[in-house]
Amino acid sequence: MTNKTTNKYSPEVRERSVRMVLDHEGDHVSRWAAIVSIAGKIGCAPQTLNEWVKKVEVDSCKRGGISTDMAEKMKATEDVAAQTLLIKEFNLRHVCRRK
Repeated sequence: MTNKTTNKYSPEVRERSVRMVLDHEGDHVSRWAAIVSIAGKIGCAPQTLNEWVKKVEVDSCKRGGISTDMAEKMKATEDVAAQTLLIKEFNLRHVCRRK
């Protein structure tokens, strides 16, 4: 599955940044304070880092939501379903033109 946007940060930077938030949130008054501090150091928006953290928590079953793997499976299923519908539509139009 490819994103429409380019990923400015490598998976390694994302993983390390998330790990830093989770390891050092106790050193700050809140998780958000840790996120703001770390985001400033790596040069990303705090909201972006917060999304990365939430995604890791969902994927590790520490937070409710749809995991990355499940989202990819759902997307693939949607693509197959959409393709099947398009093929059926095309076939119906093609059959109608023959008459």
